[in-house]
Amino acid sequence: MPYALDPELATPLAAMPKGPNGAVMDLTDIPALRAAIATTAAGFPAPVPDPRVTVTTHVAHRDDGTTLDIVLFRPDDAPLPAPALAWFHAGGQILGSAHDDAEYHAALALALNCVVAAVDYRLAPDTPAPGAAEDGYLAYTTLVKDAAALGIDAARIGLAGASGGGAPAAATALMIRDRGAAKPCLLALNYPMLDDRNETPSSRQVVDLGIWDRRENLLAWAAVLGDRAGTSDVDAYSAPARATDLHDLPETFIAAAQYDVFRDEDIAFAAGLMAAGVPVELHVYPHAFHAWDRFAPTSRLTTVFEQTWHGFVIRHLHA
Repeated sequence: MPYALDPELATPLAAMPKGPNGAVMDLTDIPALRAAIATTAAGFPAPVPDPRVTVTTHVAHRDDGTTLDIVLFRPDDAPLPAPALAWFHAGGQILGSAHDDAEYHAALALALNCVVAAVDYRLAPDTPAPGAAEDGYLAYTTLVKDAAALGIDAARIGLAGASGGGAPAAATALMIRDRGAAKPCLLALNYPMLDDRNETPSSRQVVDLGIWDRRENLLAWAAVLGDRAGTSDVDAYSAPARATDLHDLPETFIAAAQYDVFRDEDIAFAAGLMAAGVPVELHVYPHAFHAWDRFAPTSRLTTVFEQTWHGFVIRHLHA
């Protein structure tokens, strides 16, 4: 299909190096891709987060004896106790770490004047779904339990995720409700990856932009779910679009892009929440592709988007 991209987004997209498959990333060999990303990152100076933000790591303990890192980014001027946002990073549920992207996390903490608690959830295929969601639940309940020691307000903790991180963020919200834990004060999902079935119009339309097309999405879900992908043997903790009961979830923000495989599943999830009585703020950004804000951070469209979603989070965390 033709893509009428915003010119401020089209320029950085065209400049991105792409492989023989026409995409920025080749997901056919995930270990090799991770190694290539690590090698590239090693060739650059280590990013330094804003000095006005203190970075520490809090450790949660799983029942099997392994540990989960929760990386805390605390602005020096944040109130005490501070509101907190449990953050689930992007990466298709197969790439990335809470220890990456420190500059972005610190900037987000400053913009929101809260503690950003980046969850180092386990990745697929090493840990299939719902392992990432279980980590999200552990991270959230640990933040609540240890709130006083961490200088966090247990009554003002939200959940947020971008792209692949949207799946464990939404699934964590479902687990919290189903298991009777304290309700988060918000759920914010930026162009989230929610549906393994790949049956929507947008999942079939976006095939050759090179950012995260249908091919990449199919490969990622195959890594997350294995042979279960697209079958009836998938629960809502593994792919939140499978949820049939969305009542009593936190007030939710959802952003989607016009030219994104996730567009229609994001809109459908928002509609399902509204039908269940959950207040939802849904924004669909025209002329945009997946994760445009990270590739064109100074564009006007990114500025509008960040003002909108930051405003939503601030209203709920600092109420």
